[in-house]
Amino acid sequence: MAHAHTHTVKRYSGLMDWLTTVDHKKIGILYMIAGGFFFLVGGLEAILIRVQLWKPLNNFVSADTYNELLTMHGTTMIFLAAMPLLFALMNAVVPLQIGARDVAFPFVNSLGFWTFLFGGVLLNVSWFTGGAPDAGWTSYAPLASTTYSGDHGVDYYVLGLQIAGIGTLIGGINFLVTIINMRAPGMTFMRMPMFTWTAFITSALILFAFPALAVGLAALMFDRLFDANFFDPSGGGNAVLWEHIFWIFGHPEVYILILPAFGVISEVISTFSRKRLFGYSSMVFATILIGFLGFMVWAHHMFTVGLGPVANALFSIATMLIAVPTGIKIFNWLFTMWGGSIKFTTANLFAVGFVPTFVMGGVTGVMLAAAPADFQYHDSYFVVAHFHYVIVGGLILGIFSGLHYWWPKMFGRVLNETLGKLTFWTFFIGFHLTFFIQHFLGLLGMPRRIWTYLDGLGFNEMNMISTVGAFLMGFGTIFFLLNVVVTAFKPQDAPADPWEDGRTLEWTIPSPPPEYNFAQTPLVRGYDAYWKEKTDGHKGMTPAEPIGPIHMPSPSILPLFMGLGLFIAGLGFMYAHDWGNLFGSFKTGYAVGIVGLLILFGCMFLRSAIDDHGFHIEEEEILRDLGGKA
Repeated sequence: MAHAHTHTVKRYSGLMDWLTTVDHKKIGILYMIAGGFFFLVGGLEAILIRVQLWKPLNNFVSADTYNELLTMHGTTMIFLAAMPLLFALMNAVVPLQIGARDVAFPFVNSLGFWTFLFGGVLLNVSWFTGGAPDAGWTSYAPLASTTYSGDHGVDYYVLGLQIAGIGTLIGGINFLVTIINMRAPGMTFMRMPMFTWTAFITSALILFAFPALAVGLAALMFDRLFDANFFDPSGGGNAVLWEHIFWIFGHPEVYILILPAFGVISEVISTFSRKRLFGYSSMVFATILIGFLGFMVWAHHMFTVGLGPVANALFSIATMLIAVPTGIKIFNWLFTMWGGSIKFTTANLFAVGFVPTFVMGGVTGVMLAAAPADFQYHDSYFVVAHFHYVIVGGLILGIFSGLHYWWPKMFGRVLNETLGKLTFWTFFIGFHLTFFIQHFLGLLGMPRRIWTYLDGLGFNEMNMISTVGAFLMGFGTIFFLLNVVVTAFKPQDAPADPWEDGRTLEWTIPSPPPEYNFAQTPLVRGYDAYWKEKTDGHKGMTPAEPIGPIHMPSPSILPLFMGLGLFIAGLGFMYAHDWGNLFGSFKTGYAVGIVGLLILFGCMFLRSAIDDHGFHIEEEEILRDLGGKA
């Protein structure tokens, strides 16, 4: 190993540092910025939808624009906002919680971010090129076929999600390998923090679910670009096949989104109750069971398709079964708080608010699981209310909780508590105003995805209340952004353990952590490793190794260019027949697509051909860092 010390690596600063970084903490911040941006875009689309529906026979937007807003709101929020915000927390926290110096594949981690970002940008370029996707976020055939969506909107959906999906898939693989291989000495699986467990199960779900989406999108792409007939009944295809493929991915996706939020809630409630998480092992097995059952319930989205009573009954039972491990988690959180010394910080307010809200979403889920009842609820606003209770009332409250909780660890500054509480109450009240009332709209018979409605149906007041709630949620989000800006001007003076009750390894190192995370890999002696050391009277973690030089991976610009190559290729092939001819009969679109692929494969060749030895941080620098903090 000694020869590696001779390799010097240019360490960038400023913008170049962020464009070339392979440091998991910085990639986490990049995911947060990108996900936050798309969250604002998706939120704006939602507000425009609610403005259109605030009164009967409104003509604020046209029917076509409404379909585009509806499709892009769902697609953006699920794929481009929720997923990257979860990946932000996973990147920022998981390696620290398991005592690792980085993820297993830092270069791949960077590549995952850039492919996701360029996929998301490609999807949103559609707004400026004459038509966004308009077939709903599920993009059902035959609506998504060229017969009904003749412009390039759905092509953007297909290619944008395929590129973004590559980023998610390789990110999931990376976390699986990291958690299996890079835990600190003594950190057995049953000593891992709950957030790491949920990230682990989520990564396994990504590994199995995303290929199904990739296959479906590829088939839809062939239908649209090359006149294949996978989903075209007139050519021997089957439109219901798309539903099966989409939901075999789509239902596990719900658990991919919610499980990390469960992990966040477990960490936050445990920390601010000053108690060990109640029933830790039952929580772990419940998480595994949810992940397993998540693949067995996809056809509950299809009770009205006509699969027959046997299929409907089986999927009904499987769906109701999933309520059992979820219920275990709810009771575990309640028992963790029971008798605890609870502090209502902003992070904990979001966590405690999450519990009853998610229970409401779960109860309506069990209602929808009864196939005969689902025939009545299906495609009504009742379903819209249900999944927003699960995704917004669950996932988004969980993300807000996690951001407030780990913000000092990521940035070295504690968010303002007054503004944080203002964020919580406006967002929480706005959320319930928006979606609680939609259950009743659905039961009264208001269908989903409608652009406008007639007067005198009893929908007017409820839609008005729903729209007011949506604006309140918007204000909550603005308060959070204000908090971020205000906090950014404060000095970076957060202590290593700003909550004073930190239980896990990330609270043992400075805020924000140094590039190498741990000067010495910690020795883990039990669950809640840091709390155990504190209760045993130790000041910090027992190191598992002496201080020595630390090997670090080199920064690289290649992932950025690989993402860019995919973006250019997607755009070129999509417009293959629209962009005129080049050199006689050769289409310009194909030429652009080939240029994009050449950039991609050129970067892959460079990565393969040039050895990346990384560099070493020497003992003197580490000791200087430790001295500076002492």
